[in-house]
Amino acid sequence: MKLNIVLVEPEIPSNTGNISRTCSVVDAALHLVHPLGFDIDEKAVRRAGLDYWDELRLFEYNSFEEVKEKYPDGLFFFCTTKAENNYSKVDFSSYGDREIFLVFGKETKGLPEDLLRANRKTSIRIPMKHNKRSLNLSNSVAIVAYEVLRQFDFENLEEKGILKNG
Repeated sequence: MKLNIVLVEPEIPSNTGNISRTCSVVDAALHLVHPLGFDIDEKAVRRAGLDYWDELRLFEYNSFEEVKEKYPDGLFFFCTTKAENNYSKVDFSSYGDREIFLVFGKETKGLPEDLLRANRKTSIRIPMKHNKRSLNLSNSVAIVAYEVLRQFDFENLEEKGILKNG
């Protein structure tokens, strides 16, 4: 399984920096769809990504359609507060070796409504109180990404620094 994170028009540099660090740590590729609300070389992006930035597999696109065209066999899940499907109820592991793409929208608006309507069955949400707008984008990415990884028994991730008894 290959994990991919897609950010459609992200606006806040520190969120993207934090997400780049998460991607680097879990060996997920990061796909950024323009326009970005910042310059990718901005200090806030690099600072949040720390020394992991050089290990990141980063791709940039002018539209989400370009991402879909590049990965026609990819399995895309659209992360939104508007979905009926709970992310933890999806059996990601049942899709085998297909590349999984977790797609997130911009911080202020999320993903476009027409995209969500067209992908209703693969739109997923993180449960939260009904009167709250949303979680932080970088937290949301980490929550869903780690659920996918858990279902694949954290394949290809090392267990470093574990203290042993005795």
